[in-house]
Amino acid sequence: MPERIEDWWARRQFSRGAEVPYAIGTYRESWAPYPALIRQYYPDRNSGIMLTQIPPAADVLLLWTCDTGHTFAATPIEQRSRPGRERRRSAWCPDCAGLAKPQRIRPAEPEPAPRPSKPRRALCPKTPPLPAGEPFLSECAPRPASAVEAQLRADLFARVAVTPGLNAVRVPRPFFDHVEVWPDLLLPELRIAVEYDSIGRHGLEHVGKREATDRRKDRALRAAGWEVVRIRTGKLEKLGQHDLQLSSMGPHGLDRLIDAFRDIRGPLFVDAYLS
Repeated sequence: MPERIEDWWARRQFSRGAEVPYAIGTYRESWAPYPALIRQYYPDRNSGIMLTQIPPAADVLLLWTCDTGHTFAATPIEQRSRPGRERRRSAWCPDCAGLAKPQRIRPAEPEPAPRPSKPRRALCPKTPPLPAGEPFLSECAPRPASAVEAQLRADLFARVAVTPGLNAVRVPRPFFDHVEVWPDLLLPELRIAVEYDSIGRHGLEHVGKREATDRRKDRALRAAGWEVVRIRTGKLEKLGQHDLQLSSMGPHGLDRLIDAFRDIRGPLFVDAYLS
């Protein structure tokens, strides 16, 4: 690492055991091919040490001054490695070089015009003005998708005496074009929604983007104070801690579903609604 001229000279005095490690003129012949450097060097700005006392290969920082008056620091090696013609025929310095070749400033690019924002889709006006979390009968809800779902509804309401016939829950934030969601089954008194999920005939249901929609629907219900139990068939993985993985829905599956209700709301509360 380059040293200051004072430190370099003191170290040379110590290593050589002499007050003047290098006599004046020791390196005159070595510096003779560089008249521009000789002209740029001022001993009074370098602790009074003459240029001919400094080896051209010394790793020491020296102060140089060009004809214009700019002062800069560089080692002898850096100065001698400048382009030969410039070193021999001109008093080159970094400030003068920068003024001769000013940095090109690129004009500022115009800011792109803002993209028009997409208009917000209007929400369905058919949702009644109910508090978030309130169940109701919606005219927008789709009909039951499968015979298995219809049988599950019949079997479940035969076992659990809750209010039947409701198919929607008012949610606090929009879910697509509505502020309501439509679970497969609603148990209003327990505040539990049941979903029956299968991969469908072509293996495309409740996977990929449709699984992401299921998760979003579950979050909307939980934000409204409901809990969700999904019956996952066809090797579908669970989405929530209370979900059930079943190969088919039967009496044993119905018992497991009611046990899930007990885990959520407590056996004392749930058993009060069992018939």
